[in-house]
Amino acid sequence: MPEMITVLKGRTIRKGYAEGEALVCHEPIGFNFGFDVATGTVIEHGHALENISVKGKVLVFPNGKGSTGGSFVIYQLAKAATGPVAMINTTTEAIIAVGAIMGHIPVLDSLDQDPLEAIHTGDFVRVDANRGIVEVEPRRR
Repeated sequence: MPEMITVLKGRTIRKGYAEGEALVCHEPIGFNFGFDVATGTVIEHGHALENISVKGKVLVFPNGKGSTGGSFVIYQLAKAATGPVAMINTTTEAIIAVGAIMGHIPVLDSLDQDPLEAIHTGDFVRVDANRGIVEVEPRRR
């Protein structure tokens, strides 16, 4: 029997549509000095995603951390096509929002369910930030 698709509704930070495999992280992410832009790999020592690439993923994380240079790193990841195709946050702060706007990356936050609980790494996710909707198709567990 196929699993049900979960629909989440949230606030649009940057409009757009993207879909792909979810990569969920329960830790804040610091983009400035935390990524290898050429590969999209997290290089922050000790981070939960260390040595994992965000390239082509729907990146789900609580919020960003660090300095304003992180906005430019998000933009660089988008221009190099090594960044996430979309981002979903519990709360999006200005650093993430500005980087997503510059890089044309769809972003949603303030969802009606906790995205860190409703979405799991490997799930197939459709982010329709034009309508403020996330569809989650669970992977087989």
